[in-house]
Amino acid sequence: MSPNSNFASCPLFTHKTALFSIAMLLMTALPVPAQQPSQAPQQTQTSQIPALQPPPPDFVYPERQTLIYSVDWRVFTAGTAVFHLERQGDVQKITASGDSVGAVTMLFPVVDTFQAGFNTKTGCSTGFSKQLLEGRRKVSSVLTFDYAAGKQHQIEKNLVKGTEKEQTASIPPCVTDSLSAIFYAASQPMVVGQSFKLPLADSMRTVTVTMKVEAKEEIKTPAGTFQTIRVQPTADEGVVKNRGNIWIWYTDDARHMPVQMRARLFWGTITAHLQSYDAK
Repeated sequence: MSPNSNFASCPLFTHKTALFSIAMLLMTALPVPAQQPSQAPQQTQTSQIPALQPPPPDFVYPERQTLIYSVDWRVFTAGTAVFHLERQGDVQKITASGDSVGAVTMLFPVVDTFQAGFNTKTGCSTGFSKQLLEGRRKVSSVLTFDYAAGKQHQIEKNLVKGTEKEQTASIPPCVTDSLSAIFYAASQPMVVGQSFKLPLADSMRTVTVTMKVEAKEEIKTPAGTFQTIRVQPTADEGVVKNRGNIWIWYTDDARHMPVQMRARLFWGTITAHLQSYDAK
C-alpha cells in the first residue's frame, strides 16, 4: 500500500460532519480530542463539481443486506460498525451504526447512528441524518436536498444545550452524501489505475471526491477470504484535506461489497474488518 495522497478524515475529531461516513463509523468508536471551533466552510463553485454518474442499468443493489464490521485500533477491538441496506422501490435505504466496545466505552462511550438513501436510477441522495452520542456530547442533524431549488438544508440540534441551528446552501443538480457514497461507488466500474469522481454534499458544502482504484488484493476477514479491489477516496479541497488517508476494499465481483475499510490518521490507524454479512 502506498498512501501518498491525502484524504481528510478527521472531522469527527473536531465534531464536524465527515466527508466520508466510514470515517465517521471508524472514528466514532474511538475517543476524540476536544473540539475547536472552525470557520464556516466556503461553498465550492458548482461549475467545478463533476456530475454524478447514474448507476449502470444492469447493476443490482441488494434488496436487503446487513454488513457487520469489527473496528480495530492498534491491537485491540475498539468498536463495531453495522450497515443495513434495504431497497424500497427506486430508493436504497441505508442505516448505519457505530458503537464503542470494551475499554474504549469506559473512556469515551459512543453510540452513533446514521440514515441515508439514494435513488438507484440516478444515484442522487435523498437525504442524510445522524444521531451522535459521544461522551457527553449529544447531537442530531437532518440534511435534506431540494434538487428543484438547487439547495441543501440542514437542521442540527445540540441535545445537551437545547440549541438548534438551521443552514442552507447551494448544491449541484445531483449529489451523494457521506454514507450513500460508499454504496453508490459500488455501482461504478473499478479498473486498476483508473479513477472516478463524485460530488459529495456535507457540512453545507459540496466537494469533489476522487475514487482512485489502486490495486487488486486478497483480503482475509473474519467473514472469509475475498479477492478485492482497493480504492482510495481523496479530496482536493475543503475542510477535509490533508488530514489522513482512507481505503476501502470492495469485492472483485459484480457486487463490489465493501469487506474492509481503513483510516490512517495522525494518531494511528483504525481498520474495519467484515465480521459477517447476510441478506436480512
